[in-house]
Amino acid sequence: MEIEAITDAGMVALACNPSHAWVAPAGGSKPLFGTNPFAFGWPRAGQAPFVFDFATSAVARGEIELYRREGKPIPLGWGIDDGGQPTTDAAAVLSGAMLAFGGHKGSALSAMIELIAGPLIGDFTSVESQAWDNGAGALPYHGELIIILDPQRFLGAQAPEHLARAEPLFTAMAQNGRLPSQRRYEARQRSQQQGITLPDTLYRDLLALLE
Repeated sequence: MEIEAITDAGMVALACNPSHAWVAPAGGSKPLFGTNPFAFGWPRAGQAPFVFDFATSAVARGEIELYRREGKPIPLGWGIDDGGQPTTDAAAVLSGAMLAFGGHKGSALSAMIELIAGPLIGDFTSVESQAWDNGAGALPYHGELIIILDPQRFLGAQAPEHLARAEPLFTAMAQNGRLPSQRRYEARQRSQQQGITLPDTLYRDLLALLE
């Protein structure tokens, strides 16, 4: 993951990108935005960095696809059908539109990502990526905006001192629940030690790709 590579170098990082037009804007019924993920990383001396990443859609598209494969209903609020109506049918959402998280707030963040990781860097918006795909069903064709902030440039020799001031915040966050990146690192360590378990349907799909 590029964010962790950047934090490993002692830098603060932000990254975002559009995708295909799968998400309706707040109040809308037709796809316009991508899932438009956003990631952030903060280096921490002697321990794993503080990292989070999330889609600006209510849920990642892959999560809805897993529900579809398993024939399970999705929660209301994840998406709408092609008529713009709320639905718990995963397949109907995949052919209709996903929804942004947090209503207008998530929708506005998604629009921002469309702009700063699309036209600002001379690359596709999600609608343009979808048009380029032309029904092929391929992966989104997009750019990515990565912003790297060097604490040394801001703080000079005082960088370690000021970065350390973030630690009480992380401690308080952990005491009030958990850090966003905590479960990621625990799962990674567990997988490295114990391996992973795949559902039969996913295992068969992976085998089919090898044929």
